[in-house]
Amino acid sequence: MTKSDDACPASSPRIRLSDGRYLAYKERGVPKNESNYKIIIIHGFGSSKEMNFLAPQELIDELRIYFLSFDRAGYGESDPNPKRSVKSEALDIQEVADRLELGSKFYVIGISMRSYPTWSCLKNIPHRLAGVALVVPVINYSWPSLPDYLTKEDNRKKLLQFVLWISNHAPGLLYWWLTQIWFPSSSSIESSTEFFNNRDIDILQKTSGFPMLSQDKIRKRGVFECLCRDFIASFGDWDFDPMELSNPFPQNESSVHIWQGYEDKVVPYQLQRYVSGKLPWIRYHEVPDGGHLIIHYPGLCEAILRALLLGEENPLYGVS
Repeated sequence: MTKSDDACPASSPRIRLSDGRYLAYKERGVPKNESNYKIIIIHGFGSSKEMNFLAPQELIDELRIYFLSFDRAGYGESDPNPKRSVKSEALDIQEVADRLELGSKFYVIGISMRSYPTWSCLKNIPHRLAGVALVVPVINYSWPSLPDYLTKEDNRKKLLQFVLWISNHAPGLLYWWLTQIWFPSSSSIESSTEFFNNRDIDILQKTSGFPMLSQDKIRKRGVFECLCRDFIASFGDWDFDPMELSNPFPQNESSVHIWQGYEDKVVPYQLQRYVSGKLPWIRYHEVPDGGHLIIHYPGLCEAILRALLLGEENPLYGVS
């Protein structure tokens, strides 16, 4: 829910940003002042700070990892940002880190459609990053360096362009389409073989799925407006091309990783391989039978952390 939809006081701790907005957050892992690693986890589309990151407790204790997640603008118990942009997302992350005194550098893990704040961190605050992992990052088809031959037959591109146009020019029609056509029931998207492979659907049967994409939530105007702004920022025109970014760790003092499922039906692995190929300083990992929800697969969070924090490579997720 957004603030406009819920008159109840926030149940989570919140911080006040410099522009007056409040963001709700959640801390996990070891106490901040006892940690060796501080990681900010950026939740996915329709999700919240409550999303599960299934790292083994033994590993958290061994490495002394502190996790911070927060409801991004308009999500959960955080105030909306009518001026949301790609850059504002990175600045929110930086200000949250400063308000909570995470130090001069921190790690960032961005998931799915929320990879755009993570790309924005690489562009706008690279000096604050200790390391980065992008998990099934969604591709923006308007990136200038993305070649037409990779996308011209991709129906996802046509669908996203249509939704982006209608989001900008006819949001009322989009609201009707989402509530009456695309989400006729709360389980529509979560059982769709158009978006998920068999492993993903098995995961969704055991988890809460996408809390803001239920039929009841999507009907609330505040929720709809939050999702709409988020979508426009993610797939609209950016002020930079990620494939022209410089390595934030030129001395190999840390690393940037992309994790991708070979059977992902939301983001084709071919596009992800192309992006990684254009940025050779990114370490690319591919899950052979993975769909779009690999973050929920057993063992994946541990592999992500070991690669990000320790530089350990798991041969199961290499590309031949």
